[in-house]
Amino acid sequence: MSSIELGGAPTPGEVGPALIVENLVVRYGATVAVDGLSMTAETSQVTALLGPNGAGKTTTVEVVCGLRPATSGRVRLLGAEPGSRQVAERIGVMLQQGGLYPTARPLEWLTYLARLYPSHADPSALLALVGIDPSTRTTTRRLSGGEQQRVKLAAALLPNPEFLILDEPTAGLDPLARRNLLEAIGARRDSGTSILLTTHQLSDVETLADRVIVIAGGRIVADGTVSELTGADDAMSFGSRPGLDLTDLAAALPASYRVREVRAGSYVVHGPPTPQIMAAITAWCAQKGLMATDLAVGQRTLEQIVIDAGLEQP
Repeated sequence: MSSIELGGAPTPGEVGPALIVENLVVRYGATVAVDGLSMTAETSQVTALLGPNGAGKTTTVEVVCGLRPATSGRVRLLGAEPGSRQVAERIGVMLQQGGLYPTARPLEWLTYLARLYPSHADPSALLALVGIDPSTRTTTRRLSGGEQQRVKLAAALLPNPEFLILDEPTAGLDPLARRNLLEAIGARRDSGTSILLTTHQLSDVETLADRVIVIAGGRIVADGTVSELTGADDAMSFGSRPGLDLTDLAAALPASYRVREVRAGSYVVHGPPTPQIMAAITAWCAQKGLMATDLAVGQRTLEQIVIDAGLEQP
């Protein structure tokens, strides 16, 4: 897979977040798939939506794409309703399932799709970018699973989208192809594209994501940058009762330190770990009659956070 520059930078259509989701609820009969979820995806950033299987990620993405109606709540994408004409021409979507015409060759399929957009990237260049020979005569249904993923990604990039939705974009790619593809996605973000990414490849998230949102049971359980959630910077973590008022603890720490609840019952103090700071944390917990559990320097990995979310999922 060669490194090929994609089309020119899109012009953002709105000031502020590219995506706003407010109190989103989606029900399938008696089953609640998304339960009052509220989130934003900022312009020119990669927002990663993580969680265990069944957490509500795919349902949320389908609502954002305009493929599934919400039971209640509000979603605005690029300042308009998902699925509306003014949105459809400005977004690119790569879903984990579907998105290919089985008897068409890759270049035939992308050339057809290109006619649906007022402006578009070069189909041959996009196929070369994702590691598919534009001259191949193999139909998409006879491609391997990884090759089909590549063609779907090329189709998502075709309209030079302002907002790009990627569901498992690097699944089935070899290491070199994956690296080049991540570089291409990062370049799109740097040129102004807003990206919503869902994946189980957590190293992709660590490479790309400006913000990480972890959901379980249709609700957000963690939200922040990779460094805030994983302790990539200096940090100390502890567990306790969810929803604690941290005002007194913040006041007991030096001004350069900050404390936050990163997910229910999991707290992080950002700043250089020292014995004095650790003692201040335990003293505050003792004063409040709380047991500080899992007191440690640094935080858990993204993998551990997602696993914990799965264990806590109803």
